[in-house]
Amino acid sequence: MRGVTVKIRTYQEEDQSAVIALWQACGLVRPWNDPAKDIERKVSMQPELFFVGEREGRVMATAMAGYDGHRGSVYYLAVDPACQHQGLGRLLMATIEQKLHAMGCPKLNILVRTTNETVLAFYRKLGYPVDEAVSLGKRLIPDD
Repeated sequence: MRGVTVKIRTYQEEDQSAVIALWQACGLVRPWNDPAKDIERKVSMQPELFFVGEREGRVMATAMAGYDGHRGSVYYLAVDPACQHQGLGRLLMATIEQKLHAMGCPKLNILVRTTNETVLAFYRKLGYPVDEAVSLGKRLIPDD
C-alpha cells in the first residue's frame, strides 16, 4: 500500500461502520463508550474536526479533535494496524495541529492510558512531553 496517496478529509455519515470497525481493530472501543454514540456526539459539535484518512476509498485512519477556546484535544486517533508506521498518524496529527492553530488554539492536550507505551512513544516523537497533570473524569451520561 506504500506509494498510494492518503486523503485526509472530514468524516461523512457513510463512514460510520468502517470507522467503528477500525476503532475495534485498534482496541479503542471500551464497554462503557458506545462508539456510535461517540460519533453522533462529535458530529453534533465541531464536525469539521472529525478526520478520516482514506486510501483508494478505504478508511485507514481517524482522529477526533476539539477546541474549547482554552485548549485543544485529540481522541480516537487510530490507524489500521496493517498500515501503521507509514506516516498516517503523523499526517493526521499535523492536520489537527494546523486546523487548531488556525482557530487560535494555544495548546493541544492528549490523553493516553499510562500502560500504552507504544502510543506514548509515538506522541513523544511528535514533540509531546508528558505534562505533570492528572486526568480526572466523571461519567454524566451512561451509554448503556
